Amino acid sequence: MKINCIILDDEPLAVKLIADYASKISKLNVLFAGSDVFKAIEILNNKTVDLIFLDIQMPQLTGIELMQLFNQKHNFIITSAYSEYALDTYQFHVIDFLLKPITFNRFYQSVEKYKRWQETFQNSKTEDFLFVKADRKHYKIVTNSILYIEGLRDYIRIHTDTDKLIILENMKDILEKLPKNKFVRIHRSYIIPLNKMKIIEGYRIQMTNGEYLPIGETYRNLINEWTNKK
Repeated sequence: MKINCIILDDEPLAVKLIADYASKISKLNVLFAGSDVFKAIEILNNKTVDLIFLDIQMPQLTGIELMQLFNQKHNFIITSAYSEYALDTYQFHVIDFLLKPITFNRFYQSVEKYKRWQETFQNSKTEDFLFVKADRKHYKIVTNSILYIEGLRDYIRIHTDTDKLIILENMKDILEKLPKNKFVRIHRSYIIPLNKMKIIEGYRIQMTNGEYLPIGETYRNLINEWTNKK
């Protein structure tokens, strides 16, 4: 399967060089190579992009700002002449940091690193799911689709990417049915998946869908312990 990629750099010579390197690797399929950030964003929003070769210093949006827009949605290999940006970029779990001038050998190694990561990810990826009963029907819910779970007295509401299901269940029992170490209770009324947590801000958490959920007094120490381990 081809690896769809974008090359984004403000230097025409760098774009040409990286595009030339990419053309030598049959696995890579270049969807766009240039310096127009907004053209790249349009492609990212409308096509499947597996890998982005990204410069940091660009006139319209910086590489950091672009990664903030698409965090957890795409995979990045940084191409920059400034090594001091390396630490800032690794918070986005970039695949690699290529320091200019970039040799073909170093570029090839970086693509191979991405392929190894991709293979490991695919091999370890399992579809965890559970069945819940709502409206006299049984629904299969893939746990990775859960945005958060909300407690409603004797009921709970499961918010997913596509649905909001109200079921007769309590928070304690539903938490025990979820994959261990992937979900955490942050409030008497909220359970969240750890991979959908974006920012912890004071007494609330911003989720990847932009919603803010409160952290209950009882659960603050648990959240602090978890974040301090990371």
